[in-house]
Formats: sequence, C-alpha cells, structure tokens
Amino acid sequence: MKRLHLIATVALVLGVAACAYASGDAGAAEAHGLNWKDFLFRVINFVLVFAVIAKLAGKKMVGFFRGRSEAIENQLADLDSRKADAAKRLGEIEASISDLASEKARIEAEYRRQGEALRDSIVAAAEAKAVQIKEQAATAAAAEARVAMQELRAQLADSVIAAAKASLEKKLTAKDQDKLVDEYLTKVVFN
Repeated sequence: MKRLHLIATVALVLGVAACAYASGDAGAAEAHGLNWKDFLFRVINFVLVFAVIAKLAGKKMVGFFRGRSEAIENQLADLDSRKADAAKRLGEIEASISDLASEKARIEAEYRRQGEALRDSIVAAAEAKAVQIKEQAATAAAAEARVAMQELRAQLADSVIAAAKASLEKKLTAKDQDKLVDEYLTKVVFN
C-alpha cells in the first residue's frame, strides 16, 4: 500500500514537472536545448525532500487525514441519525396535530356530558327540595288550621255560654232560680 502511494506520488510529480516544462518558452528550449542534467537533479531533490517529509511526518499526516475522514464519517452518521430522529419526531408531531381535531371533539363531548350530568343533579336536588318545602308547608298549614279551629271553637264556646247565660238571665226569675237551686241541692244530697 505504501509503495503504491509512493509510485503514485512520483508519477504525479513527474507529470506536473513535464507539464511545467511543456508550458515553458519553446524558442528558448530549442536554442539552448533541454538541460537534462539540471532537470534530473531537480526531480531527485524533490523526491528526496518528499521522502524526508513522508518519513518524518508521514504517519502523522496519514493519521491526520485518516482521523479527519473518520471524523467526517462520524459526523455524517450522526447527521443521518439526527435526520432520522427529526423525521420520526416530525411524524409524531404531524400525527398529534392530525389527532388534535378529534382530541378537541372528544374533550368537548366530555365537558358537555359532565355539564349535563351536573345540570341533571342540580335539577334533581332542586326538585327534591321543592317537594320537601311543599310537605313542610302542608304540615305547617295543617297545624295552623288546627290551632285556628281550636281558637274558633273556644270563641264559639265562649259565645254560646255568654248567649245561654244572657238568655237564661232574661228568662229566669228569682222564683225559678230558687227552684233550680233547691233541685240541684236535692240531687247533690241524695247522690
């Protein structure tokens, strides 16, 4: 693997050098010719510098780029998992939003049912209280009627006694009174 990297690097360097040479002044190259010796020294110099850098910092560079690629892969995996979680949460939120209308209707129906139950219990309690009040009123009216009747009877009795007394006083004479007293005493003594 390392050899493959080294061969690829050398080929790349030679290719870049060839392109640089080809882009140079063509008239000057024909007049002076190609200085192969200088070119060879420059290539060797570059290969040596590259080899020293690769030897000294190669493992760190490979580690850096490998760690960087692993970090990027980890970030991509993390982003994929976040994307999946976000899609899942979005689905849950959309489902809850779609259920919102049915949830609202269910809550309204529940409150309506509770309100009707409360209304029915209040009406039933009021009707029971009304029946109780009517019974108490009937009992109180009957008691007041009895008291009024007793008072009326007492007044009537007093009136009858007063009328009988007045009638007797008008009809009885002193002789009749003596006769009644004698009869009464006779009855009392014999009994």
